[in-house]
Amino acid sequence: MNQPAQLVSSALDEETARAEVYGLLAALFYAPPSASLVSNLRVAVTEAPAAGALLEASWSELVGAARKLSDEEIAAEYDMLFGGIGKPEVYLFGSHYLSGFLNEKPLAALRTDLDALGLARDEAMSETEDHIAYLFEVMRYLIAGDDVEVANLTRQREFFARHLQPWASILCDAVSTHPKADFYRCVAGFTHTFLSVETQGFDMLA
Repeated sequence: MNQPAQLVSSALDEETARAEVYGLLAALFYAPPSASLVSNLRVAVTEAPAAGALLEASWSELVGAARKLSDEEIAAEYDMLFGGIGKPEVYLFGSHYLSGFLNEKPLAALRTDLDALGLARDEAMSETEDHIAYLFEVMRYLIAGDDVEVANLTRQREFFARHLQPWASILCDAVSTHPKADFYRCVAGFTHTFLSVETQGFDMLA
């Protein structure tokens, strides 16, 4: 998995900004965020360049949570929610939400589609491909990649509809309602809002 891109900037064009957000979310969900990533969040601009921006409120909450909590508290929260030995508090894998079990048919279908896109999991990645962070990285690539045969709106819409839209909001709800979620409650809120915007955008293309 590639390193996350820099945080969203008003100077970026819309497509680059979308890719940046997917990269940021991939980093936040894959592992406890690095000190440098949290540091960038703490100094991020929270006021949108245009009034009424859909992501402004949830983005401000996320930045506020990063400013309020220490690196150690954020890392401990990640481990409490998603890590540990045995069953985690919240699963980050699509198969769990789509079939009730890990490593099931949804994962096999995902691998078929990834193969058709010419993509494969990095052997250094310990998680299966239906991990939410991996799917966000795929979306980032489908937006920002150089191969226009793969990185285009049609592929983005198809992949999103098949492998994120059916379950990502359920994951966000599970995180948001967890009684011990603080920083990640804000991450989930921002993710939910961003994916809602993505859904609306893709619906307009249909």
